Amino acid sequence: MGTDPDRHINRIEQLEAALDIRWATVDGLHVAPPRRLTGPGLLWEAPGAVIDVLAEDCDSDAVRLLWEKYARRALDAVGWADQTLICRVFQGGVSLALSAPMDQLYSATFLAKTAWHYCAADLSHTASLPFQDMIRDLLRVMGQEANPPLIALMSAAAAHDVDFLCDDEQVSIGHGVGAQIWPVDRLPAPDQVNWSAIQDVPIALITGTNGKTTTTRLCAAIATAAGKIVGLTSTDLVQVGDDILDHGDYSGPGGGRMALRDPRLEIACLEVARGGILRRGLPTRRARVALVTNVARDHLGEYGVMTLADLAEAKFAVTRALSADGVVVLNADDPQVVAAAAETTQPIWWFSIDATTPQIVQARDRGMPCGTVENGYLVFFDGRKKTFSIPLSQMPITLQGAATHNVRNVLAAVCVCSALGIPEAAIRTGLTGFASDHKDNPGRFNEFHHKGARVFVDFAHNAHSISAVCDALSAVPSKRRFIMLSQPGDHSDQDIANVAQAALQFGPDVIVTAEIEDYLRGRSLGETSAVLKANLSAAKFPPEQILSAGSPAIGAKQILDNLQSGDLALLLVLADRGAIFDLLKDQ
Repeated sequence: MGTDPDRHINRIEQLEAALDIRWATVDGLHVAPPRRLTGPGLLWEAPGAVIDVLAEDCDSDAVRLLWEKYARRALDAVGWADQTLICRVFQGGVSLALSAPMDQLYSATFLAKTAWHYCAADLSHTASLPFQDMIRDLLRVMGQEANPPLIALMSAAAAHDVDFLCDDEQVSIGHGVGAQIWPVDRLPAPDQVNWSAIQDVPIALITGTNGKTTTTRLCAAIATAAGKIVGLTSTDLVQVGDDILDHGDYSGPGGGRMALRDPRLEIACLEVARGGILRRGLPTRRARVALVTNVARDHLGEYGVMTLADLAEAKFAVTRALSADGVVVLNADDPQVVAAAAETTQPIWWFSIDATTPQIVQARDRGMPCGTVENGYLVFFDGRKKTFSIPLSQMPITLQGAATHNVRNVLAAVCVCSALGIPEAAIRTGLTGFASDHKDNPGRFNEFHHKGARVFVDFAHNAHSISAVCDALSAVPSKRRFIMLSQPGDHSDQDIANVAQAALQFGPDVIVTAEIEDYLRGRSLGETSAVLKANLSAAKFPPEQILSAGSPAIGAKQILDNLQSGDLALLLVLADRGAIFDLLKDQ
């Protein structure tokens, strides 16, 4: 993982160009550029490279056999006979992967391209380039990229039972207060490292389709109440203690490494999203606990994740990043999670809002920790007895228990923090002090008051999350109901239709559809709103009560200007959140 070899070997640029041309000549196949895999992910735990081959009529068995033939030949020829291959078949294609040494992942992508070059030549019945010439070029690249001190330090970290993190710029061992960090090209010999000063910190990996950001923030609030300096990563930022290191989507491995390398860090709560898992893998192999909140339809069709079962498999990659004593926290109310759990070998701590759910009953019978709700109280069972209970009414985020999606998030946080060894008193303090506002949980079920009306702002953008928020507000009394919808362009027409249907659960009097120019993602301006309007009209919602807006901020202002005392508004905000908060705070 040293210097990018493309800058040194002109022949490799020529080789890549030849391979790209070759890919284009295979009728009916689209081959995505190879990706470096730096941590545990969908396919396995190993570092390496992967190529996704997309074709509706792809003969996956033929592609697999060719991949195994040519990738193995190339691996053997460059001296990587100990590396392994995998072929994962998915709906409409296959993923072809090979493992590689951690210091030679660029070389691994070139080797993957080389192997595919010969697969493509066979599939298209065309001539291939001379094999020995390809291997000579690959060996030259490998020599430029090889970093023996990195491999030596990585092996020593494993021998000392501490985590090893690396990227293109830095290498670190241990975490936070127990970490040491070096530039990737100036690494010490293992005997120059003070191993007694190096240690890992407790880590929670938090994933799922919905609820992961809220649960990550809840866990961080609880750990802070326990007196710990917490590292938090999310789709919004990286934060350590009270300091925000950077704003942006840091739910991938880069955000995790940034937090884990901060010298103040004592415990970490890391949100890990589907995209980062699939593109690069997870940031660590040493997590104490991994949580899957739920699995619902969202972002299908990328990186070989085409179905809900595929998505569940991707989310459950977090189990591959657990330490030997790690546990998995799972939602017993989610059928996709329950089904995927059958393949899980680590201890499972279940949670459910229903104490009679089979997984909760079985957990208690078997002496396994679990969390549930009984008679309006959140209760936690530590495997022997109920250790504590908290009235739902004392946790603002649950809306007196009406916000069942947040009740599940609270249950998940209790299980995660208990697995991290955080005391009951801190858990209670963290939960009861966590507000559903723009300070503690920005963009997630935030309530404001405007001209005597109640206004809720939420990030929900898929049918599953919108349905949950609408259900939470179903019993809230109101004279009139307003809802604002906006959709990213990479949601399918069916996804958008499902969103329209979910929004109607709110019982709206007025619906505003807002465009998000920064989220067109291949669609034209106005297209997602048109799909929303068509589905709302098909459901017999009056067209004259559907308004349009050029942006979420404009749509929110339209609604706010029309609110009267006693009204209820739900602003589903994927973009322009800060501007909308400013509109509401000005009142």
